Amino acid sequence: MGRRWQTMSEERLLGLRLCDLALGIEGTVMAERTVRLDEELADKGLRFRPHYWVGAEWFTPDGVPGIAIPFFLLHPRLTEIERAQMLEVEGFAFGECMRILRHEAGHAIDNAYRLHRRKRWRELFGSFTDPYPDFYKPRPNSRRFVQHLRGWYAQAHPAEDFAETFAVWLTPGYPWRKRYADWPALEKLEYVDELMREIAEEVPPVRSRRFVEPVGQLRTTLRDYYQQKHELYAVEWPAYYDRDLRRIFRGDLPDSARPSAAVFLRGQRAELCGTVGAAAAVPVYTVDQLLKNMIERCRALDLRLRDSPRRSREAILLMLMMHTMHVAHAGYPRIAV
Repeated sequence: MGRRWQTMSEERLLGLRLCDLALGIEGTVMAERTVRLDEELADKGLRFRPHYWVGAEWFTPDGVPGIAIPFFLLHPRLTEIERAQMLEVEGFAFGECMRILRHEAGHAIDNAYRLHRRKRWRELFGSFTDPYPDFYKPRPNSRRFVQHLRGWYAQAHPAEDFAETFAVWLTPGYPWRKRYADWPALEKLEYVDELMREIAEEVPPVRSRRFVEPVGQLRTTLRDYYQQKHELYAVEWPAYYDRDLRRIFRGDLPDSARPSAAVFLRGQRAELCGTVGAAAAVPVYTVDQLLKNMIERCRALDLRLRDSPRRSREAILLMLMMHTMHVAHAGYPRIAV
């Protein structure tokens, strides 16, 4: 197959299996970013370096001191498909990518030195062997956890709490002592600082260079991959939300009296989803699914603008934010990072 897929239409490309893409990290922008991560580890005096391979998603398996890099970051065509399917590309921007890599490095160094077996680790973070929940309910105002990745991900599991704490500690030039002063989370950061100085020059007891679920062995088609991803991030639209739409729009006007609410929302879709997704720390695809349902209900109810476009946009933004936060507090799907 080689790289002939680069010029395929999206429809044909979605029919390919992941293993047909023949991808590698060398020579890509991700190779430069993994070198940057290695430099950050060296700057902290750490001997440890993770190994890297191409996977379906960001992933550090239990017991493996390495990091899987998602395939969609390794070629512009695949990045384009990811954005078209999911409306955003996790780790595309340099800053976000480095935050994720630092988080994954936290998992990898934990695996390499079996840090989670230590008594003090368990006292501060909890039990590494606790089952991962399918969903978790974050507490945005909690000061017991650092805030690094979106979605208050440190609260998902003790292993994620450690990885997030390590990532904050590793960030070059970040004033974590000042930022987390008077937070209970500071005790965790101080422990990580002490622990890293202790193991800095030690040879890791786990030095496996094993690849887990490398993309070259995945026979799933891109179409099936994205179908599964869509199902993971999908949300349902309760019927009682219709009353909120009726407060903003009107359904008792002649067809030509006011602009269609559905048409109006379609024109605002990208901006609304981006704004709410960033503010609520929720995947843009999830926000888009909520807004898509709103548009469909506006069309079905034949709703039309009641106020000016500016005031209508403000009202919809507030409603969309409210229901997006409801989804967030009902429970985030736990994504393996």
